[in-house]
Amino acid sequence: MSKNEKHPGLGELASTSICGNDILSSVLYVSGIAIGVAGVYAPLILLFIGVVLLLYKGVYREVVESLPVNGGAYNALLNGTSKKVAATAGVLTILSYVATCVISGKTAVEYLHTVVDVPVIPITIVVLGIFAALVISGVKDSAKVAMGIFGAHLITLIVFAGLGLWYITHNPTQFQINWEGTQDLLKDKELITLLFLGFSASLLGVSGFESSANFVEEQKRGVFKKTLRNMTIGVVIFNPLVAFICLGISKIGEIKQFADFLLADEAKIVGGTIFQYIVVADAFLVLCGAVLTGFIGVSGLIHRMALDETLPMWFSKINSKGSFPRIIIVFFLACVSILLMTGGKLASLGGVYAISFLAVMTMFGLGNIILKITRPDLKRQYKFPILFVILAASATFIGLIGNIVLDFQNLMYFIIYFVPVIAFVRIYMFRDEIVAFFERTFKNSPLLHSITRVIFKDVTKGKYILFIHRLDRLHSTLKYIDNNETGRKVLILHCKDPEDTHNDEVWTELQHIVPLLPKAGVFNHLTLELQQIEASFGPQAVEKASKKYNIPKNRIFIGTIHHHHKFDYEDLGGVRIIV
Repeated sequence: MSKNEKHPGLGELASTSICGNDILSSVLYVSGIAIGVAGVYAPLILLFIGVVLLLYKGVYREVVESLPVNGGAYNALLNGTSKKVAATAGVLTILSYVATCVISGKTAVEYLHTVVDVPVIPITIVVLGIFAALVISGVKDSAKVAMGIFGAHLITLIVFAGLGLWYITHNPTQFQINWEGTQDLLKDKELITLLFLGFSASLLGVSGFESSANFVEEQKRGVFKKTLRNMTIGVVIFNPLVAFICLGISKIGEIKQFADFLLADEAKIVGGTIFQYIVVADAFLVLCGAVLTGFIGVSGLIHRMALDETLPMWFSKINSKGSFPRIIIVFFLACVSILLMTGGKLASLGGVYAISFLAVMTMFGLGNIILKITRPDLKRQYKFPILFVILAASATFIGLIGNIVLDFQNLMYFIIYFVPVIAFVRIYMFRDEIVAFFERTFKNSPLLHSITRVIFKDVTKGKYILFIHRLDRLHSTLKYIDNNETGRKVLILHCKDPEDTHNDEVWTELQHIVPLLPKAGVFNHLTLELQQIEASFGPQAVEKASKKYNIPKNRIFIGTIHHHHKFDYEDLGGVRIIV
């Protein structure tokens, strides 16, 4: 199979549109949030956030191009640390998608409400339901819709910027008035505090940047780095520019009052009622496009987590369109519940989103650093300096703290959702230990013992393949499986490479050592089987082993991929790097 046949997925325009609808939809509300906290300093802060995003472009590119599998921060940490740490990042990402879908859907209806009297909460639920159904119908069809929405949004933003700048040149006094208004904000706090809180609140403007990493498997080879570049350019240009234009049109007090649908109000001033209707229509569509992005991104993430057994495989049932209806339906219900719980308050929803999203971004930065330390020999397409990675992770961590300081209730809403979800994931991950506990507890009760066996009969039956090339890695790889997986059957495979005579020595030693491990009490609860495969290690060996032993590739574990290998990680089909 050629590379092109292997990656027939989404191109640059389609992938950028899916991500761009999310990240550039934030233009419609982040200016109001930023100006409300930081006054005239908002454009400067938003420009600085563009620099932070530029750093994260390098952070994401290094990791995802090396490990191009759906999951974002989850996948980075899964291949660099343990499954427990990775699962935490996965839960945080799911929560960020819940919040961003609800924020985008609700804000879309708020814009619509400025010209049509509709009930906001019920219509938001309808919007969420429509896009859930669209994603269930297939991601390719969804991408076509996203492309149309994104193109219209770019045109609308360009026209808004042009009219806004023209208006400011003919009405230059408003910015000076707002400068004086910002001095009133400084009466209650120091400038450094104002900038810190403004920076923290304004980080909501980069929401969606993580989306591309969560459906990278659906993209053509080489497209991912282009989506990062395109999103960064859009944020650096439009977020500061729109904030500057708004400060040149309206007073800070008015901006804060109409923050939920700010651009509709400003559009009427600079372009009249007709242009207001155009902006409202655009806002409604692009914010709905952000909802679409959330559903697509979370599908890829949860499917990946289910394959790795951090969530039940029940979620991974796929339909004829290649979508995961169970994931979408459960996610839709989660979105509706948080919408009803918060009453649709943008500040509360934004707080939940900011904490989860910024935690994910920070953990991705940490994942990059961990991969540099624990997987130094991993074959990389691109390397980003560790100093810049540290700066990027520090910036989002500071923003995370700032969002908690802004409103402590944000943390409470976040905890209400995070704790039950992470508890469910932990229970599922440790289900083998739970089974053992129940079996010990009910061993004297035949009926309860039998019920436990029936309910959890397949828990420890998982089987894994471990490719071994170096004998000194045998203990560490088996220890990883023991600590992170519930299955107890491990097939140790050694590749017989006719060009590598050292391999024969390793095979001989493996034949001697592996049978002794259970006898010596080392991993004696694991069932170890040793086999040799007639092939050099690479995509063909992985494919052959997966088919021969009927084991999915995400349950195939390897050491690492070095630069001398003629293949890349993505050629192996999603195996896990554990050493």
